Amino acid sequence: MDILRWENNGLLLLDQTRLPDAAEYCRCGHYRQVARAIKELQVRGAPAIGIAAAFGYALAAVNFTAEDRSLEQFLAQAAQELRETRPTAINLAWALDRMAELYQTVKHAGLDQVREALLNGAERLLADQKEQDQRIGAVGSQVVPERAELLTYCNTGALATAGTGTALGVISYAHRAGKQIHVYVPETRPLLQGARLTAWELEQAGIPCTLITDNMAGYLFAQGLVDLVIVGADRIVTNGDFANKIGTYGLAVLADHHHRPFFVAAPASTFDFSLRAGGEIPVEMRAPEEVRTFRGHPVAGDGIRVLNPSFDVTPHHLVSGYITEAGILQPPFDERVFTENMGERS
Repeated sequence: MDILRWENNGLLLLDQTRLPDAAEYCRCGHYRQVARAIKELQVRGAPAIGIAAAFGYALAAVNFTAEDRSLEQFLAQAAQELRETRPTAINLAWALDRMAELYQTVKHAGLDQVREALLNGAERLLADQKEQDQRIGAVGSQVVPERAELLTYCNTGALATAGTGTALGVISYAHRAGKQIHVYVPETRPLLQGARLTAWELEQAGIPCTLITDNMAGYLFAQGLVDLVIVGADRIVTNGDFANKIGTYGLAVLADHHHRPFFVAAPASTFDFSLRAGGEIPVEMRAPEEVRTFRGHPVAGDGIRVLNPSFDVTPHHLVSGYITEAGILQPPFDERVFTENMGERS
């Protein structure tokens, strides 16, 4: 099914907060509704929120009326509001920058022409993401043995990219190629993206998988039950450090200790060469209610202090390689390695 699509001058988003219980769409008729959907994780995954934000920018042009400030000011305000929803994933800012650059090339046209151009631009970003996902899957399947026990984390499939996925796309491609694989899926606390989304996607694809709690990963490694770890990323910086869902760093340490390869699958839009090292990555802190409650039911007292970072940063020396649409990038990592293989991010 479509994760998002444009319909009747609005954006339809598959509401991922309702999965796997119900597959329902929410309609965004205003860019602020898109911003809210991103913030509230109705759409999530670094590439997918970038695409959603691009459509949100196009939707802002539709929302614009003569009573508003100038169109350029209105779009700049929309971009700022969309950009502030999720600070860690660089794909969101990247997509908005592409849309703002496109607007500059058409801003002297009529309003209808501007609206059409921006919508076409968002559609192109979506099409490009789908093509990149296909290449990432094909490239990444090379690192998957013919028979393998895999471990992935959080959700990196179609739900996270609106294409075929990054890390989960690699796994799906390997499965379709006939490789005998089995996937361990940590639940991914506190919002259970692994249990609710990844396990569901794997089941839909007919890929054998086993759901575990997050604190069982060490047991799996100690028992020799993991051959390979593949995860996604929300931002990769110049020295090769990367941010991903909270808990990723611990898995990388386990993989390193047990001498298991640890790969990261991500498109070029996830790389941020404006930051030199992982300590500069802004880490989103989310509401304490996500930890104190689950689906409205309390699991801890209201007065309990909560720490709820949505991401952690994994140092580059724990990464075996980056799986990108341009190939597999291997250590030592630096900007030269990245740009020589991928060129400047476009």
